[in-house]
Amino acid sequence: MTDPIADYLTRVRNAIKAKLQVVEVPSSNIKKEITKVLFDKGYILNYKFEDDINYQGNIKIALKYNPVSKKNAIVGLKRISKPGLRKYVGADELPRVLNGLGIAILSTSKGIITDKEASKLNIGGEVLCFVY
Repeated sequence: MTDPIADYLTRVRNAIKAKLQVVEVPSSNIKKEITKVLFDKGYILNYKFEDDINYQGNIKIALKYNPVSKKNAIVGLKRISKPGLRKYVGADELPRVLNGLGIAILSTSKGIITDKEASKLNIGGEVLCFVY
């Protein structure tokens, strides 16, 4: 597999389309940090890191649905920076997702953070994905 982050996003996207409650993805440090950001911003219900299953470990993600309308909290996941074409932005050119309604997840020198946190810290980085 050449792009593990794209695989992570695709597994979550497919689980949403299939209306699954829980999705399991292979673990890595960057995937763990992206999962924490999604949880902190309210896009997923809960998560659990399972490192005892195999050497790599798994991440179990409980997806968040509206109890009345059964719509998911995540409408779209889009990979921006790919292995063949990296997308870097400076602090003055941070992207806005859906006019501020969504988030852009960035890999910066301060770790994996959202575009709003990067704006407060006045730093740029690699734009990993958009979530809305």
